[in-house]
Amino acid sequence: MSAPERIPPRSVTTAELLAEGELTVRGRIRDASNTALYCTVSHDGQEAACIYKPVAGERPLWDFPHGTLAQREVAAYEVSEATGWGLVPPTVLRDGPYGEGMVQLWIEGQPEAELLALVDGEEPEEGWKAIGFAEVGDGKTALLVHADDERLRRLAVLDAVINNADRKGGHLLPAGEGRLYGIDHGVTFNTENKLRTLLWGWAGEPLTGEAVEVLKGLKEALEEGAELAVRLAELITAAEVQATRVRVRALLESGRHPEPSGEWPAIPWPPV
Repeated sequence: MSAPERIPPRSVTTAELLAEGELTVRGRIRDASNTALYCTVSHDGQEAACIYKPVAGERPLWDFPHGTLAQREVAAYEVSEATGWGLVPPTVLRDGPYGEGMVQLWIEGQPEAELLALVDGEEPEEGWKAIGFAEVGDGKTALLVHADDERLRRLAVLDAVINNADRKGGHLLPAGEGRLYGIDHGVTFNTENKLRTLLWGWAGEPLTGEAVEVLKGLKEALEEGAELAVRLAELITAAEVQATRVRVRALLESGRHPEPSGEWPAIPWPPV
């Protein structure tokens, strides 16, 4: 008799690995504002590093319902995936050693040209966009700028859609093969306008044609009963889903990047 055919092991997707794998805590990220644990996750012989933020470790915020930041991080990933830009690392909501929480693939940042800088003068050089002036000590100021980078511009559009209240420089992770990821999306999807970001360089400028097409796709994906709308309804409130629809429509109607409202600090603190 011939030996039975050996069936090779099935490849596990990143989503399956994060959602179903065994989660092992390896350490804590000390400078995070909420409990953030560095972990490994393993499943069917595959392993990856990840970040686990349990709901139980979230600090109460006055302007967001307590115990909802993990869900908002997953919702931000879902919207990012719907854009096709892949700006947020794979993220799931699951049980872990300290209860339900957000689990996100760990991205090892790669050195590359600066995305943010402080420069002398009142106008940015070519290839840079002005954010505003910052105090640098001894009564001096410098111009804070960010790169005129299409990846950052896409992220600025995503932030406007999800109403990101905390886009800091430390939340930008350049990765291999020219990829750029944004992380830390716990304070998003508020029904009030809370957009706070370092990516104001395109404020008031026309959206790119690519962005317009992406927003048209999001508008359809957010319609009642559509897959994205159903998924978001499991993560954030009905009012927050509706507010997201309104923001997408407003961007399409204006055709421009939003400008600071003046009702809320425009730049997060600390900025990096």
